Amino acid sequence: MTYDNQTDAGPFPNLLARSHALRASLSREMHVRKMPRLDTPARAVQFMMIVDEDQARASVAALRTLLGPDGPSPDAGDRFFASRVGALGFSWERHSEFITYSFIADGYGEAFDLAPFEPVSHWIDQLPGQIIRSTQIALIRQEPTSAMIASHFAPDDLIISDLAQGRARVWSDFRLHDNGFGRLLIQDRGMEGAEPALLVQRMQELGNYRKIALLGLPEAQQATPLLATLESRLTDVTTQVAEASADADAVLEHLSALSAELAQIIARTRYRMSATHAYAELCFDRIRRLEVAPVRGYRSLDDFNERRLLPAMRTCDAFSRRLEDLSQRIAWTSAMLRTRVDTALARRNRDLLASMDRRTGLQLRLQHTVEGLSVVAISYYALGLWHHLKEALEHQGAHLPGWIDLAVIPVTIAAVFLGLRQIRKVKRPPPPRGGETPDH
Repeated sequence: MTYDNQTDAGPFPNLLARSHALRASLSREMHVRKMPRLDTPARAVQFMMIVDEDQARASVAALRTLLGPDGPSPDAGDRFFASRVGALGFSWERHSEFITYSFIADGYGEAFDLAPFEPVSHWIDQLPGQIIRSTQIALIRQEPTSAMIASHFAPDDLIISDLAQGRARVWSDFRLHDNGFGRLLIQDRGMEGAEPALLVQRMQELGNYRKIALLGLPEAQQATPLLATLESRLTDVTTQVAEASADADAVLEHLSALSAELAQIIARTRYRMSATHAYAELCFDRIRRLEVAPVRGYRSLDDFNERRLLPAMRTCDAFSRRLEDLSQRIAWTSAMLRTRVDTALARRNRDLLASMDRRTGLQLRLQHTVEGLSVVAISYYALGLWHHLKEALEHQGAHLPGWIDLAVIPVTIAAVFLGLRQIRKVKRPPPPRGGETPDH
């Protein structure tokens, strides 16, 4: 369908202005990370270098120097770059942990001859990072002879597989040869268009991801003895928690030290274990996409990867599960210790409250005793005052009968008792009525 009388902006002139800030970058992401076009025959080399963040930034500056000031070069934020370096095709790809540098030489020649790459041999000395993998790739059309295979690969480790539904066959021994390279020999048996480049890219991604995935195995093996020591110490601490005579403060100190050591191991290994699992899954995905078929009499590519990668992956997974299990056991032991301390504290509080109740009862009985003595004392002094008053009256000539003395004594005691009781009632606050709280 066409439209007449449209401006250069088209029928939606504000479409780009309304775009999300990441729209363009996400669209470019779908078209990066692809090998330059390969036509059979061809030869290629690829260097895979482990880098940190500073080295990754330095690699961009190094490429600008190597590619020259007038030629194209990657920007600081780029993840992929491709260009020509003389007669060679070149691609640079940045990943989270590594960078790959690939060079492609077109045309016939000795399968693993490095002469076409002589013009860029000095690059390796100026690129930052550590080489973790380097590969020579030969893409040929004619089937190689047995003598050729024997001259380039170790017969005992030779792996042959058909790929891409039989449209390609690969030979390799996955060994590090004397010149520092591994070797892949790929025969084109009818691939078309971009299939050769896609096949080489998947083979290289399989090898690169496998190498990074295996980085987790030495780390797990190194930390396993430490983990076994922590498990043994935790068993001892748990035994102490079960002992009634154990010092809770000492047990808590040991448990805290053990937990801190475990946290250090987790912090040091968690990323590597997670990365191993993620890269291993990528390897299995690449194997599925390569559509590997075995060649009778030889080990196949998928069998090689599974036999070496699966044990490493399972070791790392088992190590991660042991970390989680030990962390959970430490949490359980901590909960047991807290329960024990809380129980002991509750028992002490109960005993303290019982002691306070006994003291309060004693104080109450003492108070009642003092109040009783107060009645006697006050009555004694009151009767003493009555005695002085009676003598004064008798000096004035008044004569009081004896029964008055007998009546004054119980009346005085009763009056003092009732008076003290009334005073206690006045001092005691009235109980609050329902729904009300007493004033403070």
